[in-house]
Amino acid sequence: MFSVCRVFITFYKQNYNQGTDVNMLLHLDWSGCKFKRKCFLSEIPGLIKTYLKSFYNLTEETGPSVRRGPSQRSRKVSEMQKFFGLKVTGSLDTETVTMMKKPRCGVPDVHLGRFSTFDNLKWQTNQLTYRIENYTPDMSEAEVDDSLERALQVWAKVSPLRFTRIYSGTADIMISFGSRDHGDFYPFDGPDGTLAHAFAPGANIGGDAHFDDDEDFSFSSNRGYNLFLVAAHELGHSLGLSHSNDPGALMYPIYSYTDPRTFSLPRDDINGIQSIYDKPGPTPPSTPDACDPTLVLDAVATLRGEKMFFKGRFFWRSYSQNSQPELNIIKTFWPEIPDNVDAAYESLLSDNVIIFKDRQVWALSGYDVVPGYPKNLQNLGLPNTVKKVDAALYDEDSGKTLFFVGEYYYSYDEEKKKMDRGFPKRVDEGFPGMTSKVTAALQVQGECDRAC
Repeated sequence: MFSVCRVFITFYKQNYNQGTDVNMLLHLDWSGCKFKRKCFLSEIPGLIKTYLKSFYNLTEETGPSVRRGPSQRSRKVSEMQKFFGLKVTGSLDTETVTMMKKPRCGVPDVHLGRFSTFDNLKWQTNQLTYRIENYTPDMSEAEVDDSLERALQVWAKVSPLRFTRIYSGTADIMISFGSRDHGDFYPFDGPDGTLAHAFAPGANIGGDAHFDDDEDFSFSSNRGYNLFLVAAHELGHSLGLSHSNDPGALMYPIYSYTDPRTFSLPRDDINGIQSIYDKPGPTPPSTPDACDPTLVLDAVATLRGEKMFFKGRFFWRSYSQNSQPELNIIKTFWPEIPDNVDAAYESLLSDNVIIFKDRQVWALSGYDVVPGYPKNLQNLGLPNTVKKVDAALYDEDSGKTLFFVGEYYYSYDEEKKKMDRGFPKRVDEGFPGMTSKVTAALQVQGECDRAC
């Protein structure tokens, strides 16, 4: 048993390269042999033949032939050397064979150059589904889920592609772990060597990604092979990218470890995916989390006993019959009202909810916009210098409405429909201790609650 095998071989053999005389001295450092045993001379031609057939489309030649010039095998060796930036000789040397031994992706190196694509194969939709069919025993299911989700997000962040996980049926991208013969006519080769492979976009097996379960995959360390890094590469194939000969690119076929916590997609890969799917569009609005401690509300108001909390294009309804706030889309209730409102309050005098957005004001009666609205902000008597209201509060005791604008606030008389004299005042003058901007305000049981 040998953990390190050093083979010093002198070939003086004719017709080794299918008819070409070869006088070759190989000084091979066969460190860490895959099967931890003696490396026999007979294995080397098999390694070379398998490698060139798998990754450079070497085909068998049968029958007698008369050839002038380099053999097909020599040409394929030259292709491989050119791809990896080695000295192009068409002959096997230490660097070439060492490169062949490195762990890598199982997809062929069919193109030369920087990023490349599978002959324009791409998905016809930007909304893709994926399904995880099984798991590796090397990691917990949660770690596998997280690794694969982050790998997909590597591509989603720089393209318009969006990914949704499904748990049954056939997804666009089916992800599985298997060993040796695993059902796709491209068997894996055991530990090390080929780590995984994936198929270009298309029907049936197209887009699917397979991982060699004989490998030792890891979650957040450099033990074995980091699943996030391997998956991010393979899913690039699932989206239509072929291999790049840029050693710094994610789509370079040879595995190398990078700390996943600091990983950033290289420019070569960004150029590649954007050449297929273009640049990402505007970021779609995300659904706010009511329990997010960093959440800043746009506005708060009441409506006939309910409390309404506005954020983005959503609002929560909170009322006594429900133990949990109910999330709704603003335009489902009021199609005329814009998203991202600035302020809101309920006027008990008019039984309307007043909504502010920029210089416009809407009055809502139930699910209807009051006729004649929206109106201009200055109709309330605010000066022309006020371009928006940050927060609004109806004081039930005084019947006055307070409008917060930056560091100041105004007092509005609901009955007289005009601004009170002596305003604006500084917020910290009327509300000692308030030193930051007011974004939303609500009066509850006679107390003034402010969201800052």
